[in-house]
Amino acid sequence: MTPTPLHEISDPILAERQVQLFMKRDDLIHPTIPGNKWRKLKYNIAAARNAGAHSILTFGGAYSNHIYAAASAGKIFGFRMIGVIRGEEHLPLNDVLRHAVDCGMEITYLDRPSYRDKYAPEVLAPLRERYGDFHLLPEGGSNCHAIRGVAELVDELDTEFDHIVCPMGTGGTLAGIITGLQGRAQVLGVSSLKGGTFLYDDVRALLSTCGTPDPGNWSVLLDYHFGGFAKHTAELDAFIAGFRKRHGIPLDFVYTGKMMYGIFDLVKQGHFPAGSRIVAVHTGGVDTSRKVGD
Repeated sequence: MTPTPLHEISDPILAERQVQLFMKRDDLIHPTIPGNKWRKLKYNIAAARNAGAHSILTFGGAYSNHIYAAASAGKIFGFRMIGVIRGEEHLPLNDVLRHAVDCGMEITYLDRPSYRDKYAPEVLAPLRERYGDFHLLPEGGSNCHAIRGVAELVDELDTEFDHIVCPMGTGGTLAGIITGLQGRAQVLGVSSLKGGTFLYDDVRALLSTCGTPDPGNWSVLLDYHFGGFAKHTAELDAFIAGFRKRHGIPLDFVYTGKMMYGIFDLVKQGHFPAGSRIVAVHTGGVDTSRKVGD
């Protein structure tokens, strides 16, 4: 549970460039609702309960950490959970969807064109007809309840820093950190999605909807997706395995591995001035480091 520890990463390239790197170990928040998902679900679950809901429907990809965590939360807090998965069914189920099913989540699939319009009445109506009344939780849990939960992360940081970096899928975590910082420090989001330029608009929309003025102290890194969401290469796999061997910290190839690769690449390029202090947010996720080598 919170507050989660802040762990300094020691590495020769960091010492050479005179950069200090700390990792906010939000992966240790909860064994099955880790990281930013715990923070994003905290107030969303409370809102569903206050609304008297018994069923929650949400969306995500086949490797979605949100689906994994939402299924866990449903089991723990006694909600019927429905997961609408982008794309076609593939068997056998991967680890994320197997966990979701084992937690009791009902899984259904939505073709990609329909998924792009998933909140449209003509898409939601058949889901309500099939599953009955449900509380709608957006993809990634990203809404004002989520931003409120993620913003609390900033108050837990007990060291000075110039930059804070997080992985990005829907933009909710980045928007929450921006909200919590209130203009202090620079914020970088590392997109796990190919062609993620839309994330700028999504983050601005979240900030506006939730009443947070945009301080303009943030940007999105678009070049570390390694082919797209849940895609990975031998180079990324080797980095994840090496990072675990050197530092004893597992990363996943969906989000956190790409973030850390991006940070180290930027350090090598001299992007961060000497004396910089960086906080990287480990948002948890399914541990893929064992699968890409030890």
